[in-house]
Amino acid sequence: MQVDEIKKMIEAGMAGSQVSVSGDGAHFEAVVISEAFDGKGMLQQHRMVYATLGDNIENAAIHALSIKTYTPAQWEEAQRRRVL
Repeated sequence: MQVDEIKKMIEAGMAGSQVSVSGDGAHFEAVVISEAFDGKGMLQQHRMVYATLGDNIENAAIHALSIKTYTPAQWEEAQRRRVL
């Protein structure tokens, strides 16, 4: 599976999200920013992202995926801390 394919799947499953995916073809990292995460715990947020990928995790098309999730406000705060 390719980085662009994973990015498109997450974006299609989470309308209005901002998604960045990097990886080497087997191990991937996704950063997902979405209003849909507001009020949800990290486990719920990660499950939402995994749900967009269908069976690709179970059938090992995606061997390993690290996920970082943010609401837009959390993302702004994280970026502001990086600048300081």
